[in-house]
Amino acid sequence: MGRVYLANHTELNRRCALKVLSSRVSKQDVDFVERFKSEGRATAALNHPNVVTIHSIGESNGYYFLEMEYVKGQSMQELLDEQGAFTPIRATVLTEGIAEGLAAAHREGILHRDLKPDNILLTELGIPKLADFGLAKRIFANDMKDDEVLVGTPNFMAPELFQGSPASAQSDVYSLGVCYFYMLTGRLPFASGSFSDLRNRAIHEPLPNIRDTNSEIPLEMAECLGLLMEKSPQNRPHDDIEAAQLLHAVAGQVQDIESLLSEAFRNTEGIVWKRKKSAYELIVELPDGRHQKLFIETSDHATSERLLLIYSICGPANPEFFEEALRLNSIVSHGGIALRQIDGESCFVMVDTYPRGSVDAVEVGRSVMEIAHRADAIEKQLTGSDKH
Repeated sequence: MGRVYLANHTELNRRCALKVLSSRVSKQDVDFVERFKSEGRATAALNHPNVVTIHSIGESNGYYFLEMEYVKGQSMQELLDEQGAFTPIRATVLTEGIAEGLAAAHREGILHRDLKPDNILLTELGIPKLADFGLAKRIFANDMKDDEVLVGTPNFMAPELFQGSPASAQSDVYSLGVCYFYMLTGRLPFASGSFSDLRNRAIHEPLPNIRDTNSEIPLEMAECLGLLMEKSPQNRPHDDIEAAQLLHAVAGQVQDIESLLSEAFRNTEGIVWKRKKSAYELIVELPDGRHQKLFIETSDHATSERLLLIYSICGPANPEFFEEALRLNSIVSHGGIALRQIDGESCFVMVDTYPRGSVDAVEVGRSVMEIAHRADAIEKQLTGSDKH
């Protein structure tokens, strides 16, 4: 079909992504050239933070091209391949962002028709952006011949598309649901090596219960997913405008931990983090070559009462340390020293908590740095080492 290059705009001196259509394809298939132009015209009409911006479309020396916003990050598919399933909150927040981008397209009467993780790019701050509207068309376009063609990626296609129905806003909603399922579980809802078997399963088999795969997924998220992936398009949200509202109601104003960390430390050196199941592990560089490891996780309370826990190990809870730990606890102004079982061992930890639904990136950033310095100082005073 073509290639995408990282390019530099010589007039504006900015990096961009340049999609160049194969000259062989453009000479052999005039309709494909028109579809390529349609991609440019359709996406250029969209100006939304969750959609890759098209800057220009043109032709030079027989080569058709699209100049697009350069998104420095990776595709959602690459991230899923690296990490597996996302935490339920992160999956929901990301799906909400994708739905917002699709909603902007649906407001302009544009369908995506090939939504899948490969076509969702994630910025360095974790913001999802829809790319590759190569199969886009106007909802009300008089193009019956095109509607007769089976278009899309089979694993993400709505059941009615397998039965010959034209693409619609509701079929985009279904594809969004498949992406949500994939993020929550790390696998596809209906997978098969046979096209005919996949078609039969997508049309007739009930949606697998994601809570059987991951019991930590809240009921409201499972119910939301079920609505997005209803077999009948009439039973789904009418379009991704309604889907975005539904997801917003489920996610509320809760920002996922990954996004909080990206925002809190985007301009900070000496801090790295990685996800371990539903928690995050951070390493903070401190003066004099010392380091401190911190953990961030959500408490097990009911959704409305959940806390964000930020803590760091100060050392083993040996009896000879108790008196000194209590004395230090009485003078600590931020957070507190507590006992916690870590990998079966009783430890002193420096801990701070925030309401999960209202904590922001500024609070997280400040707390991480204060906990790191205080825990390191207590570890040094109690044990003289830099183990944690």
